[in-house]
Amino acid sequence: MTSEPHRPLITAEDIPPVATVNPGGTSSFLLIGDHAGNAVPNALASLGVAPDELSRHIGWDIGIAETGAMLAEQLDAVFIHQAYSRLVVDCNRSPAQPDAVAEVSDTTVIPGNLALSDDAKAERFAAIHEPYHAAIAREVAHRKAAGRTTILIALHSFTPLMRALATSGDRATATLRPWHIGILHDGGDTTFAAALLNVLNADPDLVVGDNEPYRMDLIDYTIPRHAYPDRLPYAEIEMRQDLISNHEGCRHWADRIAHALVSACAS
Repeated sequence: MTSEPHRPLITAEDIPPVATVNPGGTSSFLLIGDHAGNAVPNALASLGVAPDELSRHIGWDIGIAETGAMLAEQLDAVFIHQAYSRLVVDCNRSPAQPDAVAEVSDTTVIPGNLALSDDAKAERFAAIHEPYHAAIAREVAHRKAAGRTTILIALHSFTPLMRALATSGDRATATLRPWHIGILHDGGDTTFAAALLNVLNADPDLVVGDNEPYRMDLIDYTIPRHAYPDRLPYAEIEMRQDLISNHEGCRHWADRIAHALVSACAS
């Protein structure tokens, strides 16, 4: 009996895993988006997740693809971002992290991720995670060879309300997050992140998180992989999703962040 040939995870019917906006950009800023897309390869049948679930924050970082593209245009910067949902594979996690392919996200069960074999997980890393990080590494290496400065800026967004099971386990509660924007940093060269925090904190209209609402730590993968070895200046920016949920909001925050990035660079 002959077995069916294995179908590749990503075929010609699917979109490429990596998108690059403004590839010839001359800015020192290199923008990256680990969770900018929410596509799912056809072979995975939407992971068994309803479209409205893929469209909310568990599926992607809402607003980052559009805000990042606007920033790339305004700054003349390269923007490299991931096209597939973080539920397929999380590009800001290492293969060793158990939540790199999450079985449950913010109380939602992901049927297509349950009881996956190691080979199935490895295939997702090979098809999506590795090409994305290879694209970033090539861009960094190209700039280094050309003697160009690189300031790595990771763009993320966070939900203003995070559901969590109550103590009884039979209902969900939500916690309001007050920050408009957060700047995450940890190891490596944190001088630019500190300068950016100073610029943003000078605006009395903003509530700025310093390693809030998330803290950069050992579970983060992208910035440590690409910024730390050569001590590239960097910042991971988290924007609240209700502020960039439409075109006007994306434009406003792209303008605001572009100004803050340039000001921090000059400080």
